[in-house]
Amino acid sequence: IVEWIDESVEIFAASQEARRMLTGLGVALDIIALFERRPLVDVDSLLDTARRIVIAERVDNPTNIGAMVRSAVALGADAFVLDHESSDPLARRALRVSMGTSLLLPHTRIRSIDRLLENMHERGFETCALTPDPDVSSIHEVGSRLDGAARVALLLGSERDGLSESTLHLVRHRVRIPMNDRIDSLNVAAAAAVACFALFGPTDS
Repeated sequence: IVEWIDESVEIFAASQEARRMLTGLGVALDIIALFERRPLVDVDSLLDTARRIVIAERVDNPTNIGAMVRSAVALGADAFVLDHESSDPLARRALRVSMGTSLLLPHTRIRSIDRLLENMHERGFETCALTPDPDVSSIHEVGSRLDGAARVALLLGSERDGLSESTLHLVRHRVRIPMNDRIDSLNVAAAAAVACFALFGPTDS
């Protein structure tokens, strides 16, 4: 059926009702895949090779994670780091919203963002924390200052509480997205897209 699938992969045909029963989904998808999950990328290996990283702290909604990954891949990120409270980018809803891009972006999990930031700063990363705080620098200003920076990381927190105070204290830059004063913040996935565009620079060559 699909020429590029390895011959060792078994392919089965099933009725719509059988697919609905097997998955438990109300809508029986035409194609269903079962695959073995690869081990998470080692943090040090990821930091050795990545130049543009998105970091999620306590983002526990899989739909938001999926949308964040899709924007990150589209706008130049080459790695994704999650803390232990964030949702799984390979969860069904996250993978669906990401349009499969979760399979393209190397990702890993960490227990301590504090330790991660220390490691990143030693490796020359410029770390930028997104916050609605009106007193911090505009993302346009910081993006201009970082233009051409070799290594940049963007940190985003949960929609309920944002990034923790310890994380905000440790990053190199705290940045905000300027917006209408009747709105205090964006959905975290929308904010990630805007911030990736502003901080990571153009992806075309």
